[in-house]
Amino acid sequence: MHTAFILTAAEPAAEGSEHSILLPELPDLIWGSIAFIVVLIVILKLVMPNVTRALDARSEAIEGGIKRAERAQAEADARKGEYEAALAEARSEAVRIREQARVDGAAILAELKEHAQAEASRIAAAAQATIEVERQNALASLRSEVGVLALSLASSVIGTSLEDDKRSAAIVDRFLADLEADNSVGANK
Repeated sequence: MHTAFILTAAEPAAEGSEHSILLPELPDLIWGSIAFIVVLIVILKLVMPNVTRALDARSEAIEGGIKRAERAQAEADARKGEYEAALAEARSEAVRIREQARVDGAAILAELKEHAQAEASRIAAAAQATIEVERQNALASLRSEVGVLALSLASSVIGTSLEDDKRSAAIVDRFLADLEADNSVGANK
């Protein structure tokens, strides 16, 4: 169908004229070709350098962006390596500090135990000394009271007064010495 329209358009319109719509006349063809060549030269001389510069600038920008991205990636990788090294060093330092703290804690604990043991021994010794002093005081007090009671009992049994201090003290001491001797013999059995 399209072929029919083209053939119809190529045929001369009238019997007397040989002008075709698809085939221009020779002057039209020359002037059209000259205009085309002028427009082509203007485009090649004025427009194409600008387009070429723009394309070159865009190409350089893309290549520069790629190079910057590669540099940034390399820098980031280097920083990552530094960060990982610093992190590993910090972890090892933390382990060392924890271990040192554990050793220091054990030493402090041992020192505190030793100090507490020494303090407990000192308190026990002081208590023992106090008990011994109190025992001696109680024995002396008991000795004098037993002596007085023994003298008063002996006075009432004998019926005579034993109020002579030297004599009564000697009797009481002898009596208590006999009691202690009996107690020590009984404890050895």
